[in-house]
Amino acid sequence: MTQDDVKQIFFYKDGFLYWKKPLKNANVKVGDLAGTIHKISKRVKIQYNKKVYFASRLIFLMFHGYLPKCVDHIDRDQTNDRIENLRAATVAENQRNVALRKDNSSGVKNVCWNKRSKKWGVQLSFNGKIRHFGHYDNLELAELVALEARAKFHGKFAYLGSPQ
Repeated sequence: MTQDDVKQIFFYKDGFLYWKKPLKNANVKVGDLAGTIHKISKRVKIQYNKKVYFASRLIFLMFHGYLPKCVDHIDRDQTNDRIENLRAATVAENQRNVALRKDNSSGVKNVCWNKRSKKWGVQLSFNGKIRHFGHYDNLELAELVALEARAKFHGKFAYLGSPQ
């Protein structure tokens, strides 16, 4: 799908796409909200010509004229498809802006308990390599080191807010 296709089929308003023209063999009228919410990811998916698209990707294409590898949601809210919340990203950059993993036991991103040293370890991945930033007795100090490391190595894609 091209930028012109998207502009001919949809119009954008407040982070949502709406149909500009009715669809044959579908119960879609002009002005209807396009797409359905995926049950698991909660992202809006739109089916057109037997293909499924994420609304965020179509909105990015509509405004920027190209599709990057990934479209990153700056605020990490996959349901917020406002154009000002979307940015082009590589797969690696997109992974830098993710929530705290469910299996994280420290409650702090990039911090884990090291059984051998009995201290909090700080590590993160950058350019395909895991980088270590030391072990600390204090979880709060480890969190500060992790925040600083993310800011330095992940740049504008670093998530610096609370881990939830």
